[in-house]
Amino acid sequence: MARFEREPDSTDTPPHERPAASTSGAICAHLESFDRLVEVGIGRRTDVADALLERGCRVTATDVHDRPVPEGVRFVVDDVTEPTLEVYADADAVYGLNLPPELHRPILEVGRQVGAAVCFTTLGGDPPLVPVERVALPRETLFVARALER
Repeated sequence: MARFEREPDSTDTPPHERPAASTSGAICAHLESFDRLVEVGIGRRTDVADALLERGCRVTATDVHDRPVPEGVRFVVDDVTEPTLEVYADADAVYGLNLPPELHRPILEVGRQVGAAVCFTTLGGDPPLVPVERVALPRETLFVARALER
């Protein structure tokens, strides 16, 4: 009788040990060089925040609605369009995943005000509405925003 074994999948490997071939892994590979990060609009998708935490980063997540987050991730209800700057003050980077166009300028402004790097991905084919450099990832583009001129 033949013996069949299940092929391992990404759920068998802790997030910080997964290869960067996945979109989330590639995003983490780019962001893990920052010690303190704030994710804007975490929603229900917490995999990147969790993986960054496991890679030794300190992560704060924000959303306009109360959201459950992995243990160790700090959560704050905040609206980046009317931000409480103290939430972002210690951040080395502020990032958003699937960030809608109406939040591109506000996240960049928060980053500028607190001196943090700003990175984001967009929803589908939405173009970035702020000056950016593009980083090609598997099945995604990470936008690294440049500071607006005053």
